[in-house]
Amino acid sequence: MLGKAIWGLALGALLGGCDWGAGGDGDGGGYLSRPLQDEVFYFVMPDRFANGDAGNDLGGPPGSIAHGGFDPTNKAFHHGGDMQGLLGKLDYLQGLGVTAIWMTPLLVNQAVQNGSSSYHGYWTVDFTAIDPHFGTDADLQALIAAAHSRGMKVFFDIIVNHTADVIRYRACHDEAGAYLEPWECPYLSKAELAAGKSLTPFLPAGLEDVKRPAWLNELRWYNNQGNSVWEGESILYGDFSGLDDLNTGLPEIVPRLVGVFTDLVDKFRPDGFRVDTARHVEVGFWQAFAPAVQRHAQAAGIPNFTMFGESWYLDPGELSIYVREARLPGVLDFPLQEALKQVLVDGAPASVLAALLAEDDRYSQGRDLGPELLTFTGNHDMGRIGWFLMEGEATADAGAEEWLARAMLAHSFIFMARGVPVIYYGDEQGFTGDGGDQDARENMFPSQVDIYNDNLLLGTRATTAEDNFDPSHPMYRHLRGLADLRAALPALGRGLQTLRPHESDGRTLALSRLYAAEGPAHDLLALFNFGNESTSVSLPAWGARYEVRYAPALAPSPRVRAGELQMELPPLSAVLLQGADPLPEPALPASANAVARVEEHLDIPHLVVDY
Repeated sequence: MLGKAIWGLALGALLGGCDWGAGGDGDGGGYLSRPLQDEVFYFVMPDRFANGDAGNDLGGPPGSIAHGGFDPTNKAFHHGGDMQGLLGKLDYLQGLGVTAIWMTPLLVNQAVQNGSSSYHGYWTVDFTAIDPHFGTDADLQALIAAAHSRGMKVFFDIIVNHTADVIRYRACHDEAGAYLEPWECPYLSKAELAAGKSLTPFLPAGLEDVKRPAWLNELRWYNNQGNSVWEGESILYGDFSGLDDLNTGLPEIVPRLVGVFTDLVDKFRPDGFRVDTARHVEVGFWQAFAPAVQRHAQAAGIPNFTMFGESWYLDPGELSIYVREARLPGVLDFPLQEALKQVLVDGAPASVLAALLAEDDRYSQGRDLGPELLTFTGNHDMGRIGWFLMEGEATADAGAEEWLARAMLAHSFIFMARGVPVIYYGDEQGFTGDGGDQDARENMFPSQVDIYNDNLLLGTRATTAEDNFDPSHPMYRHLRGLADLRAALPALGRGLQTLRPHESDGRTLALSRLYAAEGPAHDLLALFNFGNESTSVSLPAWGARYEVRYAPALAPSPRVRAGELQMELPPLSAVLLQGADPLPEPALPASANAVARVEEHLDIPHLVVDY
């Protein structure tokens, strides 16, 4: 019974059971002035997306550090995707409702190190040019110009924490640079260095001048303390899996790195940066770096240029440091991803999500919450939502129909709750993967990797051995509908969010998105049922009538009686209702998380989260 109900829910919503709202006009106008809150991100690994030019598959010329590493049968090597491939798929991305493309790093990498290749882009040796595996500088400029002409933004993934693994240590490597013991170069702490212990760094013959700008070849700019042990001070000062750790604590290095990345802004005019490994860099560095780069970009005519950092903390108290103290404009919301996974995969009650959302003030401290949090269901490091569901103890036996419904609900949540949604490439085609890291980096174009091609994909009979750019895929259509909904309802991007305590069975969550900057606010009420059974919710109504803006096919209409809103929620569903009547004046407070002040502004019952 559940399978039929879920399949009807998912497919019915796609075939017209929802009021999706209006889409964008696609004329390319206004992207510069569009705030980050309004974006729908698509996070893509270019090497695995589309191969537009097979002539660049081997990268640079033979003998160069950027040559080689191409083996389309091996998950650890380049597969051939490039800028030209992305350019040829802009229709596909725009059809999905994407407004901002975030790409893994594109700068020149050391093509091969320690038995795998730099297809992912995180082993930079030249910070001034595009890796030839991905095309030329002109190819990237053409891609950005084409995206901008459609009103789509382009974000670069940048790294200031480290470069490629070029530096070696006498105690750990032979003269040719090979490890004496594979991947073993023990970390030396500051205390050990002060006591007289040391590692002697050196550059192997032929690699003395491979990095650009040239100052990056000087050993004095690096910590040179051995490999991180992923705790304590080694998080800041240790080599990240052998990668050369820049000493970002040196005041003199700040203007040098600012110059590196502002040069990229001037050359390519991206719309912002995603900052890799932000937690492995001193807070003081970000306090200087982030404002300087933003000021430069804004002066160069990119008024909404912004940055968001990757700091993999599950505690909002730790993560919020990178917004409040480090002065990064935004962060990827790892705590929300974890809470959503606990509820949808592990069977935790909805109160886990409610408790997490109640901590949002940690990020703002009285400021607008605004764009600080980018939300996602999985990524290239941890793995995909489909894999979590297929392997989860509470969901492993659910079956493909329920996995698809839960994956859809996960994405519905990040599109309707506060934050800026990020789609991980391939999720719109039902990709599942086999785990994290390389196992979650499948090809969109036909794959030759056996362990990718035997995966079950959700919502389709296709495999990764085929081309997977199907706009009729149920997840693609679902995400397009959610993107259109955000475009039609600015409150979903910019609105104040407040939790709505309600009577339910513990598997539901209710929240309101309230936005008054462009006219009177209406209650935009999002209701989520994370359970396998239909359930009813009851909560105080903020008006006499509610209209359905999004609901599964055949879902009953909401009822308002004696000031109480009641609705039956189908299993594994998201419902969005809009109050027909404007809320009372005066206007809402500007702060996007001012829950405690809603009472005085709207003359409605004080919202106390007590789950």
